[in-house]
Amino acid sequence: MTEHDTGVRIPLTPDEELLGADRPTIESLHTDAERLERMRADLEMGFRALEGTSGVSVFGSARVGPNEPDYALGRAVGAALGRAGFSVITGGGPGLMEAANRGARDAGARSIGLNIELPFEQFANRYLDLSLTFRYFFARKVCFVRYATGFVVLPGGFGTLDELFEALVLIQTGKVRHFPVVLVGRHHWGPLWDWVGDRLVSGGYVSPEELELVTLCDEPEDAVERLVSGARAQGLAPEAA
Repeated sequence: MTEHDTGVRIPLTPDEELLGADRPTIESLHTDAERLERMRADLEMGFRALEGTSGVSVFGSARVGPNEPDYALGRAVGAALGRAGFSVITGGGPGLMEAANRGARDAGARSIGLNIELPFEQFANRYLDLSLTFRYFFARKVCFVRYATGFVVLPGGFGTLDELFEALVLIQTGKVRHFPVVLVGRHHWGPLWDWVGDRLVSGGYVSPEELELVTLCDEPEDAVERLVSGARAQGLAPEAA
């Protein structure tokens, strides 16, 4: 049961409980002190488990099946990253996250999943050497960036777009440096990036130079080349590079 007779909703996730705590239609389950402690515990878990990790975070849809072409692409990307010496970090779920983790396993590389508590769709895939589950999206996102030298973005929907544009804001504002973002799959990303150029650059919302923050490619090897270059600029080149 998720709603009382009074119309007050019981939150389904810690994020919903946190963000709805001051709304009369959401039941408050914790004090702010308790919430802060839970946030601290989320970050501490990630920091301890991932200490010393230098990988690439790979994002993509949870809704792609193993027999679809984009799954094969994700698996090839994970394998190419693994062969280059990177750990592969994903959201730990099914679809293209699973594909990238599976590719890392194919290459004998470390395969990591940073899962999130959700009421649907998200479950840990079976190709993980390390599987963590976070309560809060923001804590999980901190770890996606802190323990990666760059991002690979496979075809995806709202969640993937969120991760893509958050990374670009961090780079644009100087929060991270020499941090490559590679969009793999021109069939999926090309129209979006054309729109960014046509509307955002032409309208003055984004500078032409900021388009260079992103690399578009189709081949896993091209993605790896850009990621190795970025890792070297950070002083974190993978051993096999």
